[in-house]
Amino acid sequence: MMLKIGVPSKGRLMEKTFDWFGARGVTMQRTGNEREYSGAVDGIAGVELVLLSAGEIPRELAAGRIHLGVTGSDLVRDKLADWEVQVAELAPLGFGHADLIIAVPDAWIDVDTLDDLDAAAGAFRAAHGFRLRIATKYHRLVREFLTAQGVADYQLVDSQGATEGTVKNLTAEAVADITSTGETLRANHLKILSDGLVHQSQATLYAARAADWSEAGAVLRALAGRLGVKLPDGF
Repeated sequence: MMLKIGVPSKGRLMEKTFDWFGARGVTMQRTGNEREYSGAVDGIAGVELVLLSAGEIPRELAAGRIHLGVTGSDLVRDKLADWEVQVAELAPLGFGHADLIIAVPDAWIDVDTLDDLDAAAGAFRAAHGFRLRIATKYHRLVREFLTAQGVADYQLVDSQGATEGTVKNLTAEAVADITSTGETLRANHLKILSDGLVHQSQATLYAARAADWSEAGAVLRALAGRLGVKLPDGF
């Protein structure tokens, strides 16, 4: 039985993942044309490369359809409830860094912290009759973070693209989004709350707890040795 490893199918995440494995003696390459999503692995026997979108990899790990997967830690935490029960984190890969943050309009000069946001949310509801809207695509992560910080009077509105523009477009009052430089936030006249860091994300190698390891376990141990990765208990 082949050990299946899911890797992002395009862009810098794919290239950086190939570089990371290549530097450790495991060569990955895309085969066929751009639409075929097939690949090959050299340097270790019994490993099959599965090219997927980064957003699909958490789901495939949780279902046990792939044994290993490389994707952003933000996606795993947001898409999988009780993520540590479903996957094991094997290694942070040191690239794909981005921060999931809470940001509000620059014009809100009295709002700098989550406590300030909580007060502003209460005042907003009293004035407008509905809850302050925070646009995001990271619903689970943001809701858990705000609950833990005691922020209550808000509603999350879904945004699958151009989240920073939702405030200007009057579809939200604040945003929770991924940023690496903050430039897009500044261009849209938004500021990050001083204590508004929800999660520091990076590309990470995960193992699926639900996968069939009866035969693939030996391949995993050989691969982990080649990569210099320490396996957690249960593997």
